[in-house]
Amino acid sequence: MAEGEDLQTFTSIMDALVRISTSMKNMEKELLCPVCQEMYKQPLVLPCTHNVCQACAREVLGQQGYIGHGGDPISEPTSPASTPSTRSPRLSRRTLPKPDRLDRLLKSGFGTYPGRKRGALHPQVIMFPCPTCQGDVELGERGLAGLFRNLTLERVVERYRQSVSVGGAILCQLCKPPPLEATKGCTECRATFCNECFKLFHPWGTQKAQHEPTLPTLSFRPKGLMCPDHKEEVTHYCKTCQRLVCQLCRVRRTHSGHKITPVLSAYQALKDKLTKSLTYILGNQDTVQTQICELEETVRHTEVSGQQAKEEVSQLVRGLGAVLEEKRASLLQAIEECQQERLTRLSAQLQEHRSLLDGSGLVGYAQEVLKETDQPCFVQAAKQLHNRIARATEALQTFRPAASSSFRHCQLDVGREMKLLTELSFLRVPEAPVIDTQRTFAYDQIFLCWRLPPHSPPAWHYTVEFRRTDVPAQPGPARWQRREEVRGTSALLENPDTGSVYVLRVRGCNKAGYGEYSEDVHLHTPPAPVLHFFLDGRWGASRERLAISKDQRAVRSVPGLPLLLAAERLLTGCHLSVDVVLGDVAVTQGRSYWACAVDPASYLVKVGVGLESKLQESFQGAPDVISPRYDPDSGHDSGAEDATVEALPPFAFLTIGMGKILLGSGASSNAGLTGRDGPAASCTVPLPPRLGICLDYERGRVSFLDAVSFRGLLECPLDCSGPVCPAFCFIGGGAVQLQEPVGTKPERKVTIGGFAKLD
Repeated sequence: MAEGEDLQTFTSIMDALVRISTSMKNMEKELLCPVCQEMYKQPLVLPCTHNVCQACAREVLGQQGYIGHGGDPISEPTSPASTPSTRSPRLSRRTLPKPDRLDRLLKSGFGTYPGRKRGALHPQVIMFPCPTCQGDVELGERGLAGLFRNLTLERVVERYRQSVSVGGAILCQLCKPPPLEATKGCTECRATFCNECFKLFHPWGTQKAQHEPTLPTLSFRPKGLMCPDHKEEVTHYCKTCQRLVCQLCRVRRTHSGHKITPVLSAYQALKDKLTKSLTYILGNQDTVQTQICELEETVRHTEVSGQQAKEEVSQLVRGLGAVLEEKRASLLQAIEECQQERLTRLSAQLQEHRSLLDGSGLVGYAQEVLKETDQPCFVQAAKQLHNRIARATEALQTFRPAASSSFRHCQLDVGREMKLLTELSFLRVPEAPVIDTQRTFAYDQIFLCWRLPPHSPPAWHYTVEFRRTDVPAQPGPARWQRREEVRGTSALLENPDTGSVYVLRVRGCNKAGYGEYSEDVHLHTPPAPVLHFFLDGRWGASRERLAISKDQRAVRSVPGLPLLLAAERLLTGCHLSVDVVLGDVAVTQGRSYWACAVDPASYLVKVGVGLESKLQESFQGAPDVISPRYDPDSGHDSGAEDATVEALPPFAFLTIGMGKILLGSGASSNAGLTGRDGPAASCTVPLPPRLGICLDYERGRVSFLDAVSFRGLLECPLDCSGPVCPAFCFIGGGAVQLQEPVGTKPERKVTIGGFAKLD
């Protein structure tokens, strides 16, 4: 029984040793110097937190043209291990700096050169090219002498060496080849010796004879980490500089105002963070393995997809070659046919001209015919011959080749095709679209408009995504609603929720795939359903001074002659005319919202609502007003209402003039316009691009908003005992444009003035 337990214990120990050995083997790449690709030896910590061997750092600085800045305050230049005859082989590989690099460094103020004074006004700054992060790291004036040794990394390297070379002997560093096994080590000399070499370098009667021998080791380290500036043991850590400091460094000016903590606190904090992170990683090994499998699968898919892409490109290029070959054959065939036709015509002409030579058939035949004396017979034979001779004579007098020998009309212009082939490249995905904020808005529906950047590849279609931001956040990633395969550069989102904030984005797609998303745009929807109506100028409107557009969505008031005549009576009395335009739809329940734009150059415009019956009673006939202070809303606007009157006003108007909005003291405004003790005094605010009016019929309240940002401007009470309709008043010149609905106008019934009809 005991033998079985011992065997099981031995097996467990061996398995643990195998796991430890495997783990140490796997971390070997973490222990290699990025310069020499060997195990770290006396590694230095660069300011960028990467490590490099001290000898390699000196070598790199020498190659960069820095001379005399590779000192190490910890190493002993007189130790046997640092003598030229026993120096590390890596130091023998040092190469001279490149001449062009050295000249450039000297011209820029680095390195030592004749005429440079020590301790000058601008001290030399040593720059070290980190081989790990590929960046230039500033070492300061002292160079490598101002860096700390990474003693922890040295200990890890030593443990690794011992784990991978169990039973291996440590050789003497001073023996001539072949070296003997080391039997002693000397911390003072920082070297390992065999018995003979130890006696040779520690002779009797010298100070070195008092060195205490130790066991042989592969690395000699100081007992503690010393400050390279003051040779004092480090006791604190500067969080601002992220550097270990000693007591003397702590009181220097360079660390004044810095956050400095004891080493123990920094040690505990970093150890806790590292332990927590490592525990998280070790506790999620299944996740790591899953991600590794996913990455491996992605690698396989990448290889397959890359091969497929190569085959597709090869097939397309072959297809282009086949088309070119087919085109080449057809063009050559056309040239061949043209050539044969010309040769036929030229051959016939050539034969005809040869027949005109002396002794030829035609001339000889004509000569024989002329010898005929029988007149009837001569006429019979010479008639046809004369026609042939006449044609030959005409051809001789007007000679011209029957066909041209040039084939310039068969030249090809392949400049455009060559440019296209030269510019032939892989299709790129569309760039992130740019949303046109000037044309994008939310009203009865949401209208989104965008465009692609100038040099973006084209998109076949787009995907529009949107979601509400004012709803409680759900666990997990935000869920977007999508509109797929949107053609064109605009989209209409129907039936949005009222009083909400939507965030929208869009991206393009073509054969190469989906591009990047555009920047998110946030849109506020109206606080109530949108009321669709037209303008009706039959009540109180003067045709001479008021012009309503054909679509009945805009109105303009022209001052005309009455205002000019009133200027003569300005000192005694002024008779101004008030023009009123009403909406053709009355509200009898619920909440409604509409928006309009007022011309900033308008003299005086009032925008609001009122009881239909009171508006018709007050403004039918368009009476003149005998005071410049007359108010068409009977004082129930933003500032003239008497606080002692308990009855609700039948009208509620917002006064606008010369690009400003008057906010009176008698109305409750938003928080930005009120003080702690109550409403603010009368003031003016700039006129926004669009005004919004929100009517709450049940509550008897009307709110005026900035229709762009939906910021509240004014809120007034209103008598809603009957139908309420929109109203617009003009004194002098002015113009109002109703907000166009985004979607199709619905069919509605007009209820104003007792008339009923369908639009």
